[in-house]
Amino acid sequence: MKLTSVQIKRQDFVDNAIFDLIKTVNPTGEDINWDIEMIGEIRDVVGEWMVERLKITDEKDFYPWVEE
Repeated sequence: MKLTSVQIKRQDFVDNAIFDLIKTVNPTGEDINWDIEMIGEIRDVVGEWMVERLKITDEKDFYPWVEE
């Protein structure tokens, strides 16, 4: 099974929003390079809040994925 184009767009949206947040809260003038490991760790924390604590969405709606 593959992700749909809508699901891929959602993944891109979430990853880009997290990267934008990182750049926005950066108190220095230094550039921050795209780092999917960093983005993924932050995404996991945000996802946990959205899914487990706030209970406003499920895991696959927050960040779609397919089981291998």
